[in-house]
Amino acid sequence: MPPDPASAASRPQVVAHRGASDERAEHTLGAYVAALDAGADALECDVRLTADGHLVCVHDRNVRRTASRRGLVSTMELAELAELDFASWKNPWADLDDEAPERDEEHHRVLTLRKLCEVAADYDRRIEVAIETKHPTRYSGLVEKRVVEVLRDFGWHRAGTPARVMSFSFTALQRIERLAPEVPRVMLMERAQYWPALRRVIGRDWLVGPGVEELADHPWLGPRITRAGHGMHVWTVNTREHLDLCLELGVRAVITDRPAFILEELGA
Repeated sequence: MPPDPASAASRPQVVAHRGASDERAEHTLGAYVAALDAGADALECDVRLTADGHLVCVHDRNVRRTASRRGLVSTMELAELAELDFASWKNPWADLDDEAPERDEEHHRVLTLRKLCEVAADYDRRIEVAIETKHPTRYSGLVEKRVVEVLRDFGWHRAGTPARVMSFSFTALQRIERLAPEVPRVMLMERAQYWPALRRVIGRDWLVGPGVEELADHPWLGPRITRAGHGMHVWTVNTREHLDLCLELGVRAVITDRPAFILEELGA
């Protein structure tokens, strides 16, 4: 059953980090379907550009960790990536489990941003998509240009869009602001000490994405971000303790590897 809109409005948005990546292989269709089945409000993905210009949902620049072979995403074409298995690393003994469900190959292959947006757009309730562009990359600003092209194809470049773009790169978010000014932007922040400098340069309407460990280790950080008028989307919230901290700070979204757990803790 879809979550009650009223209850969803009274709690932080639950964003599935690379899908339900605690239990499924990250960035695979299987991980995102599991997140939707759990009731996640939004899907988070990292995107990289292939050698032939496709945006794929892959975190690392090298596919060795998730596809068990060497190769840089930026030097590989989509067809080459599509031949790889991006899921078996998560459960290498699955073939020995006689009770395991029949394998769906589509759930194990590389996922494009376009496909992920199609899944979100076709779902029976509003699903938002948080897209992180990875930098540095050999393609520089072409990544943001391609992201905006995909968003325009879905009509998601206008006000009210279910999409937002996140990055640790201030320059990348400036590009998004120029190319699609109505798309929300989230300035991700890895270290608390970066906040004084970031506060002076980010847009007044930008969201801020600190890591939950930084919020816990630096109690001054969350209140200062809030006082500056910025909503917070916090990563990666996987425990009750960290969820409680986010609730105390009034964050707008919690990004989690465990959407089912977080939703259960929220009573959703």
